[in-house]
Amino acid sequence: MVVVSVIVIIIVWHAGATLWPSRSFPAPLLVLQTFLREAASGDLPYHLAITLWRVAASFFIAMFVGSVIGVLLGSHRRADQFFNPWVILFLNIPALVIIVLAYIWFGLNEAAAIGAVAVNKIPNVVVTMREGARALDPRYAEMASVYRFRALDRLRHILLPQLQPYIAAASRSGVSLIWKIVLVVELLGRSDGIGFQINLFFQLFDVAAILAYTLAFVAVMLFVELVVVQPLEHTSTRWRRRAA
Repeated sequence: MVVVSVIVIIIVWHAGATLWPSRSFPAPLLVLQTFLREAASGDLPYHLAITLWRVAASFFIAMFVGSVIGVLLGSHRRADQFFNPWVILFLNIPALVIIVLAYIWFGLNEAAAIGAVAVNKIPNVVVTMREGARALDPRYAEMASVYRFRALDRLRHILLPQLQPYIAAASRSGVSLIWKIVLVVELLGRSDGIGFQINLFFQLFDVAAILAYTLAFVAVMLFVELVVVQPLEHTSTRWRRRAA
């Protein structure tokens, strides 16, 4: 069904481009030709790799920092009450504002770009992991105390298995949010990446190139979603379906 759906999209796209011939709405064949040209020149693989590196770096930073903070807040009520306004504040600051401030304060460099993306995602991870920490079964913690589990054993055998569904949920929402913010970061202040290329082709009014770069990146992110994120989510909830 997925293949059929994609074919229908291409047919509708081609029909629309045929009925409304315009430079601003290129046909699928023209976009494919542009994609092949950019891929052959090496520009598309280079900029795609740069963007994927920023997505991966921002994702892992946001997941690690957000998970630690979320578990701590979910496990300590007073700390949660104190820092909850901070979480709400960062949840509601627009991504564009954080990106602009990061570039102003730290300069137009890689650290500012990746940091700005991570800061935009961390509050969402905190909220998800905080709920996961609140749902932890205290009986397992008591068992770990009785058998004198080491800290690493507690993490591996008690904490992570219970938090796995929440980690999967945070990962899925994280991937879909981070790659969109990365494109904005590149458009505003980097000299490479998919976002930079889209901005360049926008100035040249080259819609076919814009679509070629966009679809290439979307295809990679869909591959990550189908091959990595969804199987992880399926694995993390499999034990619940068996129990039911």
